[in-house]
Amino acid sequence: MISIANPEIREEEKQRVAEVLESGMLADGPEVRKFEDEFSEYCGVGHAIATSNGTTALHAALEAVGIGQGDKVITTPFSFIATANSVRLAGAEPVFADIDRETYNLDPDAVEGTLRERGDEIDAILAVHLYGLPCDVERLSELAAEFDIPLVEDAAQAHGATYQGNRVGSFGDVACFSFYPTKNMTTGEGGMITTDREDVADAATRFVNHGRTAKYGHSEVGHNFRMTSIGAAIGRVQLGRLPDYIEARRSNAAKLSEGLSSSSLTVPAEPSDRTHVYHQYTIRVENRDALKSYLKDNGVGSGIYYPTCMHEQPVYSDINHEAPVGEQVAEEVLSLPVHPSVSESDVDHIIETIQNYEQ
Repeated sequence: MISIANPEIREEEKQRVAEVLESGMLADGPEVRKFEDEFSEYCGVGHAIATSNGTTALHAALEAVGIGQGDKVITTPFSFIATANSVRLAGAEPVFADIDRETYNLDPDAVEGTLRERGDEIDAILAVHLYGLPCDVERLSELAAEFDIPLVEDAAQAHGATYQGNRVGSFGDVACFSFYPTKNMTTGEGGMITTDREDVADAATRFVNHGRTAKYGHSEVGHNFRMTSIGAAIGRVQLGRLPDYIEARRSNAAKLSEGLSSSSLTVPAEPSDRTHVYHQYTIRVENRDALKSYLKDNGVGSGIYYPTCMHEQPVYSDINHEAPVGEQVAEEVLSLPVHPSVSESDVDHIIETIQNYEQ
């Protein structure tokens, strides 16, 4: 079976973890600081704050830009539930705007419409770079500036993706990454907050560490959202390999798109001003479940990310909202294997299998 994901941990990661274990400094410490410095440099920002996972990164980031009880945050209805949950965890409410049919990211026109209608109520924009493709950062940044609200990037799936030549994580007031095992790089579990704003960095640093200002000094209520040194040791090695991982994913994606170009499927879009890093290679197809079953019978794994829009989840049943594009896309998306372990012969087999299915 060609798996939909295959996290790669080599001897170098194991050796670095062994060194941390030998040192006895297992929790937050110098190894985490080094990872933060290296990740901030990679993204081209002044600050990076490591966290325990991507959700805690989102929660802390929202708190750091002042989102709290009673606030409202525009976000996408089509993403992993953590995006909306982080808004609620900060005490605020998500306001769902529909997505763009080609990129699956927030539709700037839908965001603008919501802001024109409800601008006085909206306190932030939380934009996801879904599947590894940057959203329309320029338009969303302009809207955030016009309405004087922060822009938060959810870059959990987009490590190394670029918009107009600059890496995601460097555009908003604050951005967040996840290092879950299936992401383009991993720490096992882990997250990262990036920002150029010193005040946001300071607030996030306090929030993820019990509101700490000194060893036993605490200026506010915070959480223990810290990353371990073990995770950071893995992350530092993985960050060094990230360019190669991205190259492999993009190469596999290009071959898939070329091989499927004559099919009835909709292959992923990549606008000319953006670089897709293909956390997922996601097609759209009618009768998706039939194709998924056929692929499985022929040794090809696949995944549905995501079958239900967030505003249709029971936890958000109190929010009256519609997103017709998001709802249709959720019924049609299917992700194919694209990770670095997918070989050229694997790609050929995936293409051939889909071609046979359509005959």
